[in-house]
Amino acid sequence: MQQLKYKRVLLKISGEALAGDQHFGLDFSVLSDVADVVKECAAMGVEVGIVIGGGNFWRGVKNGEGHIERSRADHMGMLATAMNCMALADVLEQKGVDVRIQTALEIREVAEPFVRARAVHHLEKGRVVIFGCGVGSPYFSTDTAAVLRAAEIGADVILLAKNIDGVYSADPAKVKDAVKYDAISYDEVLAKRLQVMDSTATSLAMDNHIPVLVFALKDPHNIVRVLQGEKIGTIVGE
Repeated sequence: MQQLKYKRVLLKISGEALAGDQHFGLDFSVLSDVADVVKECAAMGVEVGIVIGGGNFWRGVKNGEGHIERSRADHMGMLATAMNCMALADVLEQKGVDVRIQTALEIREVAEPFVRARAVHHLEKGRVVIFGCGVGSPYFSTDTAAVLRAAEIGADVILLAKNIDGVYSADPAKVKDAVKYDAISYDEVLAKRLQVMDSTATSLAMDNHIPVLVFALKDPHNIVRVLQGEKIGTIVGE
C-alpha cells in the first residue's frame, strides 16, 4: 500500500459545490462522485470527517439580510447543512460505506448529537463521520465549524474543497493576471484579506497549527492525490 501523507482528515465541502452547475439544490452525480472518492479514502485506511456547508439551499447572512433576524437566519442555514449531510450519508451508505451523522443542533431522529469522544471512536472504527449544523451558534460560518471539528478530532489537515483550484492573489474570474500561490501563510491570508476562509476560521486554524489545503472539487479524485502526497492546490500553513 502506498504511504499516506495524512492519516486523519477533515474534508470541508461547500454546499454550492454539491449543487453542481444547477447552483441550487443537489446534483446527485456530484454527490456520487464525492462518495466514490470518500469510499476509496476509507478503504485506504484514512479516517475521514466531513463538514458540509448549506449554501445550495440557504445562506443565512446573504439570504436573510433585511428580511429575517440574523440569528434565526443562521439557524436556518444550519438546518440546510443537515439536509446536505443526510443526502451525502445516504449516497455513501448505498455504496457500502459505514457512516455516522453528528449535528451541533439536536435532531435525534436523524443524527447523533455531536460528542467529540464518540466521533473519535467512530473514526477509529473506520466509519466516516459527517458533522452538520455548523458549531450550533449563529455568527459562525461552516468554515469555522470545519476548523473547530478538525481541532477536536485531531485531524492532520483540513481539505478545503472549493469551486476554484487554489488560493489566488485576486479573484481569477475578475482579474486576468491573478497569481496562484502554491503555499501561503495564515498571516499572509489574513493580512491580504484573501477569500480562503473567513478570518475567524483562518485564525482558529493558525492558533491550532492545522494546515489547510485548498483545491478544486471539480475533480473529486484530487482528494486521493492529496492523500498520496501529490502537490495540488494551495497549502495554507505556518
